[in-house]
Amino acid sequence: MVSALLKSAVVVALAAAMAGCGGSEQVESFGGPTMGSTYSVKYVQRRGTPAREALQRETEAILADLDRQLSTYRADSDIERFNALPAGSCVPMPATVRELVAAGERLSVESEGALDLTVGPLLDLWGFGPHGHGERVPDAEAIAEARQRVGYRHLRIDGEQLCKDAPVQVDFNSIAAGHAVDRVAARFEALGVDSYLVEITGELKAKGHKPDGTPWRIAIEAPHDDERVAQRIIALDGYAVTTAGDYRNFFEQDGKRYSHTVDPQSGAPVAHRLASVTVVDPSALRADGLDTVLMVLGDERGLAFAERQGIAAFLVIHEGQGFVTKSTTAFDRLFGAGEKQ
Repeated sequence: MVSALLKSAVVVALAAAMAGCGGSEQVESFGGPTMGSTYSVKYVQRRGTPAREALQRETEAILADLDRQLSTYRADSDIERFNALPAGSCVPMPATVRELVAAGERLSVESEGALDLTVGPLLDLWGFGPHGHGERVPDAEAIAEARQRVGYRHLRIDGEQLCKDAPVQVDFNSIAAGHAVDRVAARFEALGVDSYLVEITGELKAKGHKPDGTPWRIAIEAPHDDERVAQRIIALDGYAVTTAGDYRNFFEQDGKRYSHTVDPQSGAPVAHRLASVTVVDPSALRADGLDTVLMVLGDERGLAFAERQGIAAFLVIHEGQGFVTKSTTAFDRLFGAGEKQ
């Protein structure tokens, strides 16, 4: 499916204890491969809750369904069939595809183009996309040509059809994992699971409490290339958390570092001090899209945007040889200013 490797891999580390407290309630778990990475689920098994095997089947059925619709790594997916069509084409698309295109458009309009689901040709050009041919710095002519095939405004939903008036291609990498988290969480709740932690390629959502009454806790990871260290630990109940960063997926050429985060408007990797950003929102899809928006905007513009929009965000910023952290008012309202761990 959409590869998690194009974002910043798993940059939210789980910090949930696995033990139950005896009796008829206990924490169960399962996981496996998905989207070029992995998924993991923890939930409280109570009397009447479906068996672990049944919940795993439900989860993997959702993931397989999304893979068939959204993957840019298989030629027979619904979105790749659309991507192969020329300009001026319309084709019926599943409701999920249309829903995600509409969600992407809302985020594009809100961010004035910082997120764009059609950015794929630029990612490929720089070597970060599914159809790239090695990481390298392209020339200005190649960037200009690729930008002619980028632009969310070239997409249009017409009833059950998705249409394009330019040869654009859609890549859901910036929101697919978040949508998958929301889908699995909603299915769990429909099946009577009222306490869970669902994580897919590092994007996650948690609700309820463990059998001992403690909340699900996760660690926001510090941006180190060679080790995983908790920067801040937060408790979740009814919220999703996603993180994007530039510190694990990049390349260097002639002594300059090029981030995998490409600005759709400039056509080039971003160049600013923001190392990583974590977003908290009731919707994992929205959080997933917003962390990309903020990574494109950078530390100053991104923080100002997040404050204006009331986004709960935690930013880790390069400063000298180290890092500083900043959080928005909405984030502090949820978790307190606290000590940066």
